[in-house]
Order: sequence, then structure tokens, then C-alpha cells
Amino acid sequence: MKVAKLADEWFIGPQIGAGGFGKVFEARNASGLQAVVKLVPKSPGAARELLFVNLDGARRIVPIIDQGEIDGAWALVMPRATESLRDRMERSASLSLADAIEIVSQIAAALGEIEGRIVHRDLKPENILFLDGQWCLADFGISRYAEATTAPDTQKYAMTAPYAAPERWRGERASSACDIYALGVIAFELLTGNRPFTGPSFEDFREQHLHVDAPAIQVGSTAIRALVAEMLFKAPGARPSAKNMSARLERARQRKSGGLAKLSDVHLSEVAKKSEAERLASAARSAEDIRKELFAAGAALMKTHQQELVDAIRDAAPSAIEGANGKRSGRTIDLSTAQLELAPVRETPTDPWSWQPPSFKVIAQSAIILRVPRDRYDFEGRSHSLWYCDAFKEGVFEWVETAFMVSPLSSRSTTMRPFMADPGIEAAKALWNGMAEFQLAWPLERLDPDAFIDRWANWLGDAAQGRLHAPSTMPEKPTPRNWR
Repeated sequence: MKVAKLADEWFIGPQIGAGGFGKVFEARNASGLQAVVKLVPKSPGAARELLFVNLDGARRIVPIIDQGEIDGAWALVMPRATESLRDRMERSASLSLADAIEIVSQIAAALGEIEGRIVHRDLKPENILFLDGQWCLADFGISRYAEATTAPDTQKYAMTAPYAAPERWRGERASSACDIYALGVIAFELLTGNRPFTGPSFEDFREQHLHVDAPAIQVGSTAIRALVAEMLFKAPGARPSAKNMSARLERARQRKSGGLAKLSDVHLSEVAKKSEAERLASAARSAEDIRKELFAAGAALMKTHQQELVDAIRDAAPSAIEGANGKRSGRTIDLSTAQLELAPVRETPTDPWSWQPPSFKVIAQSAIILRVPRDRYDFEGRSHSLWYCDAFKEGVFEWVETAFMVSPLSSRSTTMRPFMADPGIEAAKALWNGMAEFQLAWPLERLDPDAFIDRWANWLGDAAQGRLHAPSTMPEKPTPRNWR
């Protein structure tokens, strides 16, 4: 048996549990005190102090009775609890309504004790322990510590997907409302035997917590059902406080008169309406967040493609002059009388088309423009659009290259042939199923970096030697309707 010398001397027994961020072992000291020791791996970027918080005077909290370091891990010694709430739930196939409400009441009271002092951040049945005849909260600081580590993918260790509030998935600052939401999931599970969201994957849980309403429970009084629904609101500010919950749970224990029950039914109806409004607001906000993440990824990728093109041109033609004075505020490369401009990456508006839109979404846009002195045929170069979109498979975003032309039936003409267009009415008409004044001159095709560099370097070489001319026919190659 291993002996650990902390402030006290502890005899470490077999492992009895593990979580996403640590292992739990039996322990006892020389006087026979039964305890457990949790070993939390030391991790770069996470200070030991994150594991501890001063909760003196707070009731229903499992205390840390000793601490130190064992075998390169932080050691937290706690009293040995009778069981966890998870143990109770697995042992009792169905708890009585009274028992379920009592457990929720005790947890709400514990959260009330710490409100304004600390946020648990990872409340779940495994962290709720039966100690000295009452349900208590354990494992404060583990989530904070996990989030601070520099290990990859620590998000999965810093929160437990079935119980994580929407704001946790959005990476927002954790507040007491996170714990209320987790308790709402626990209450739902205690009352119905099932969780409101079932995943099963990490990504499934994210989608459900952010965008899907929890089912309405069908057990308990109207007041209890309304309270659980409010705890699971998507918006943190709409959830009740722990102390408000405790007061309402106490009132719910008392039998109501017919008149009060009728008022509770009205309240439950209003809660359902608000829950749907919060779900829609959360979905809209989450869509905006996802769009921002996609834009950041797309912008970084396009900047890489642009730099590779610049490097290739600079290696092949050291006399080329770089600048930042393009007509579209882009990066330029001048070679003889030709100028190549790489337009900056811009975020595309959510609904840019002003015409019947294509079915795919464009997140970011750029362009590449090759200019030459205007010739006697009123030609001064060509330009292509670059869009970061899910043109070929829904939800799969990639850079595509395309270009446009004026319909031969139109009397209009352009000096750029073919020409680029931002997502808007001209591009929408070209992508439309019907006949319009604009058409595709270059197919929508995935941007292949090697082919992209070779093609534009070749055109720049022709332009610098005065040999770039308008295509003799357009489209220059087939333009299949291969987008979704």
C-alpha cells in the first residue's frame, strides 16, 4: 500500500473512480479516518491555486481536509462519502417524486450558499455526494483547472456535455446560471429517469443544448414543471437564482388551492412561450458565432493561398514590385505594365443576393484581378471571384473560384473579361436556373492551390509581355450546374 505524506500521512488504497480530469483512490490516515484522495495531473498553464477556493462557512460543501503533491500530481484529500447521486440514481430505478424534489432542494440550497462566491462550472450527479446525511457539492475548481491547461482539446475535460449550459458551449464567461442549468438537467433526470438531451456525441450535445428545447416534463405539480423549464432556459439571465428556486420548491411542497393551481397553469403556459423565444434567440446567436468562426478559418486559409502565390511569383520574377495600393484595397504585384491584385478577405453579409439566392451559403469573399493597359478592343484584364462557401456539400465550407460574363444577348459590355462579382444580384442572376443578363464564364470549382498558382502566374507572364487578350469565346470551358 502506497503511503503519501502531506500535512498528514495517508495510506492510499485502490482506485475507486475517475473523471475526465483526475483519479480517485481510497485513503485512510494512521488514526483510521476513512477518506478519498483525488489525484489531478499537473498540467502546463494551470496553476495549483485554481483547484482551491475559500468556502469557509458554506454548508453542504465537501471540504478539502488535506492537500499536497503525489507522484507529479496534485492531491486533494476529502472525507469518504456514502455514495454519489449517480450511485443513488443507478441503484434506485425510479425515485419517488418526494425524494427527487428533496434532492433538488438540497442541491439548490448548496448553490445558494456559494452564490456570488464561486461557480462550480461542472455540476453533475458524480460531483454531488451524500455526506453526513445530506447531499453536498464536491470537485470545485476541477473545471477551472482543466480549462487553464495547455493540453489539446481540454474543453471536453472542462465540462460534461450532458449538463453543460448553452453559454459554456459558446465559450462565454461562466456564471451561477451555468450551475442552475446543470441542476435543471439533473432535476429533469431525477423526475423522469431520462436526460432532456441524449447526444450521443459531443457535437450532438452542443447542437441540442444550443438549439433544441428540452421536452416538457409530465410529472410533479404545475409549479415544479414550470421551475424545471425555467432552469433550462437558453438565456442565462432568464433562469431563476438558487435562492429563488429554494423558496419556490418549499412552496411547491404545500398543497395549493384550486385558484392557485389555476394561476400556476397560466404561469406554465407563459414559461413555455418564453422557452421557445429563448431557444430561437440562442439559435440565432449561435449561428452568428459559428459564422464568425468559419470566417476566421476561411480568412486564414485564403491568406495562406495568397502568400503562396506571391512567393511563387517573387521566386520566378524577382523584379516584380509588391505594393498595397490596389483599386480594391488589396495587395498588388506589378510586373512590367501588368498588375495583379489580391483583394482582401471580407465577411459576406448573411443575405447578400437581392435576387433568388442559390441554396449554398457564402461566408467570406475575395477576388483576384489582373490588369493591363486597355487595348483597342476595350479590354483591360480579367478578374475572378473567390468565395468561401458550402457550394458542393451542405455544411462543408471551402474556397471556390469562379468568374462571370454578360450574356451575349445583352447590349452591355465590360472591360474585364471575364469579371469577378461579389455575392449579390449579378452573381445570383448568373447562378439562377432561368435566363438572365449575367452568366458564368468560369465554372464554380474548388480552389486547387497548385493549379491556382500555375494558372495566374502564367496569365501574369502573358500580361507582362503584352500577350494577354480577352478570351476568344466565353465561357472558356464548360460551366456545369454542379453546385447544390
